[in-house]
Amino acid sequence: MAARCVRLARRSLPALSLCLRPSPRLLCTAAKQKNNGQSLEEDARPGEQKAEPAAADKVLLEEKGRLEEQLRETVEKYKRALADTENLRQRSQKLIEEAKLYGIQGFCKDLLEVADILERATQSIPKEEIKDENPHLKSLYEGLVMTEVQIQKVFTKHGLLRLDPVGAKFDPYEHEALFHAPVEGKEPGTVALVSKVGYKLHGRTLRPALVGVVKEA
Repeated sequence: MAARCVRLARRSLPALSLCLRPSPRLLCTAAKQKNNGQSLEEDARPGEQKAEPAAADKVLLEEKGRLEEQLRETVEKYKRALADTENLRQRSQKLIEEAKLYGIQGFCKDLLEVADILERATQSIPKEEIKDENPHLKSLYEGLVMTEVQIQKVFTKHGLLRLDPVGAKFDPYEHEALFHAPVEGKEPGTVALVSKVGYKLHGRTLRPALVGVVKEA
């Protein structure tokens, strides 16, 4: 009995092994499914990798734009600062030059009074009395004239010019009208009489000349 069972088992083993062996079609299908799964995973990974660099590029571009804007603002501020500095330098230079030119303005005004007194003293001496028979008066007059000439030379040297505008056109920037009167033979609007001479310091009126102006009859 036992021997019979053994023989039956031996006969059944080959058939059982055939049943348990996987078919080639099943193996091919399983391989394809495995490959498709791997391909899907590989396709998904590059997408994730591409998404990460895109976000990083966006952040870098935003940072670049922000830095470029800061650079433009800084350059503009620098240019404005340079312009302000240059304007300040020019104003300071102009003030320094004006101080050099017009720093003696107060001193010149005081000297004008001295020149006026000297001129009146010279004019007060009668010309007919200036004779050799009167040597003292003649010497005094000559001394006054020489002093007046010298002081005018000093004025001219320092940019102080005398204004004696008889016959000139009336200029409100250089002349001060004391009166208006018709004068025969004179053009209206011109200076007929100078009561007190004026002066200009480097082109700027230091003291206007006091004048009488001709008007139409």
